[in-house]
Amino acid sequence: MARARYFIIWKELDPTRRRVFQICSFIIPLLVWSVVSYCPAVWHPMVRVTEPGSIAHFRVDALIEKRAFFRENAKAVEEHRQPASGVPTNPVYLPAPHEVAVSFYKAFVTPPRLPDEPWLHQSLGHSIKIILWGFLISSLLAVPLGIVGGTYRLFSYLTDPFIEFFRYLPAPAFAALAVAVLGIYDGPKVAIIVIGTFFQQVLMISNTTQRLDPALLEAAQTLGARGFKLFTRVVIPGILPDVYRDMRILLGWAWTYLIVAEVVGNSTGITWFINQQAKYRIYDNVYAAIIMIGIIGLTTDLFLAWIGSQLFTWKSGKKSILSRLRTVYSSPRPKPELSQEAP
Repeated sequence: MARARYFIIWKELDPTRRRVFQICSFIIPLLVWSVVSYCPAVWHPMVRVTEPGSIAHFRVDALIEKRAFFRENAKAVEEHRQPASGVPTNPVYLPAPHEVAVSFYKAFVTPPRLPDEPWLHQSLGHSIKIILWGFLISSLLAVPLGIVGGTYRLFSYLTDPFIEFFRYLPAPAFAALAVAVLGIYDGPKVAIIVIGTFFQQVLMISNTTQRLDPALLEAAQTLGARGFKLFTRVVIPGILPDVYRDMRILLGWAWTYLIVAEVVGNSTGITWFINQQAKYRIYDNVYAAIIMIGIIGLTTDLFLAWIGSQLFTWKSGKKSILSRLRTVYSSPRPKPELSQEAP
């Protein structure tokens, strides 16, 4: 009976169990990764040579495919030569978790190979700047258009068919055109993120606006609200929490276009760092950089979620920090008791 409670549709768990499952969502992939990395019986298709024996083309620490290793060893035994020794291991493109953890730290403190190349933190900062500019420009155009299109049918019929058509066009297809118009620096990268985000943003916010509770509109109209006043006093406040949630989701969408955008024109940012490390076959640094992107995205989303809970308290049902501070400082302080003097 206790197990059945976890499988009730839309049944919310208590905060403790919810937190345990949320932590497990990170632990389970890490366990799978560790089992694949540290258990030779699961998947170790290569052999790391520890002693090459009499096989001339084997070198110490060289990775040899398991089948080729045993074939060469069998051939050496048949010819009465010394066979090679080795230990099962995974390919170089699948480093173990502890190797990635070490690279995660070393990537920040290791200077670049060439003096004019940027450090990792500089590459990350540049990528964040590209994301912010692209998402800001897209939001300034898409949010008003989505709200107006979701509120008035005239604008919806005027814009939605073209946007529905355009959103199927892949943003990287405009890369060459963006370079021709905006040059090879940051302009085309921002343009790719805008193109990739804008059309999805308009449709999502328009759909959110159309899902406004009609009871709010009917109540406001009954009280005499009409026209622009109904739009600004009822529609916009009613959809703001959901539009804010959409913006958090769409910010993650913008991050997915970063890797494509940064290879356009002059390669820069975290994409440049990943490509450089892959070129030198330092794959543990590649994994570390990818995990950094995930950490930055998740941290940003959690921070924005906290800001949303403070801004839209009527939706979250919690008191904001300002409200709690106002309550603390406006509540009357107890007067100190007067000491009774001895007669």
